[in-house]
Amino acid sequence: MTHVVVAGAGLAGIACAHELGKKGVDVTLVDRNDYHQFQPLLYQVATSQLPAVDVARPLASIFRSLDSVRVIQAEITDLDFEARSLVAAGETITGDHLVVAAGATANFFGTPGAEEFSYPLYSVVDAEKLRHHVSDLLGGAHDPLDVVIVGGGPTGVETAGAFAELFRALRKMDHPGGRGEAWLINHGPDLLAPFSDKSHTYAHDKLVEHGAKVRLGVGVTSVDAEGVALSDGTRIASRTVIWAGGESASPIAATADTTPGRGGRIDVLADLTVANFDEVYAVGDVSNIPGADGKALPQLGSVAQQAGLWAAENILRTIKGKPKKPFAYRDKGIMAMIGRGAAVAEVGAHRHEVEGPLAFAAWLGVHAALLSGAHSKVDAFLSWAWDYFDSDHSAIVECHGDPKRIAWADDVKPTI
Repeated sequence: MTHVVVAGAGLAGIACAHELGKKGVDVTLVDRNDYHQFQPLLYQVATSQLPAVDVARPLASIFRSLDSVRVIQAEITDLDFEARSLVAAGETITGDHLVVAAGATANFFGTPGAEEFSYPLYSVVDAEKLRHHVSDLLGGAHDPLDVVIVGGGPTGVETAGAFAELFRALRKMDHPGGRGEAWLINHGPDLLAPFSDKSHTYAHDKLVEHGAKVRLGVGVTSVDAEGVALSDGTRIASRTVIWAGGESASPIAATADTTPGRGGRIDVLADLTVANFDEVYAVGDVSNIPGADGKALPQLGSVAQQAGLWAAENILRTIKGKPKKPFAYRDKGIMAMIGRGAAVAEVGAHRHEVEGPLAFAAWLGVHAALLSGAHSKVDAFLSWAWDYFDSDHSAIVECHGDPKRIAWADDVKPTI
């Protein structure tokens, strides 16, 4: 019987393992956590708009009905493409096919102090750590609580919008933390660089309207416990620096017997296999996947999920003696939330730009599609999201108790 080893339980790994499991293929899925985390909503955990449990689905729940999928919770320490194997917790696990879906981590670009003193947002643990840090500051004597977000991509914009809303809500309560400010620092001249000029302007204007301070065309030269130094010689004092300035492949990619590509990622061929290793696939944020124009596709959840499904399909084709097919990405567009009531999306082949409720509907549809492979109750997410968009759910950390939950009602809870 064919055995497939999948390294990583992100969107790509989950999609691949689930699709193979539905076909009865023997799969071993290895991840350091016993849950799948939905990364697009981590900023809401960090700002107490959602509890961590609502963005972490237990792997036991996802694969409950798929007897051919075995889940191992262990840290992966080595990859061997020649043997189609990985090492986890001292055990070597070998398959007929190896799928590397190990995800990404923060790229600090060698900025002094950034790794030591800033808070990345790439995992539930990251989000929880930041949430507790902010909660502790708000509950203490630190006033004002200024937050600096580094990076003007979707994660940076969404996080800045959430913190701006938090401070605005605190001001309404006459809470001392309301005197804090959310700073967004971006080295480039525009926010949401892959978007259109119209979207750049919309995102900037909405963030400013929500109370964020936006600095464009200036970089962060160093980070320390008391703030950041900028490339124009100025400095912003802050005990809370959030790093959204880029990502690189999971360190496990460096153990593979192949030359790393851009961002430390694994370069793959059109069929998602690694050159010279016909039965080894790399998908999701750990890989550089070529698009129709030959350029690497962006590190998006939709790319990861579709690539995971495609790798599974190519493995199934191989089992049947059929040739592999080159990956054909279905571009659903790019989008970002900028705060309650504000979103921007560019959809379709010609990147039609929409704003506000229509953009939020596009955001909702894409995220519901991403969740559908990992959660059986997407309707709960849809209900929560529309309620969030229509109502003021700015988190009041240490003031209003528990944040509003998504009513998943799973039987098994993740250990976070």
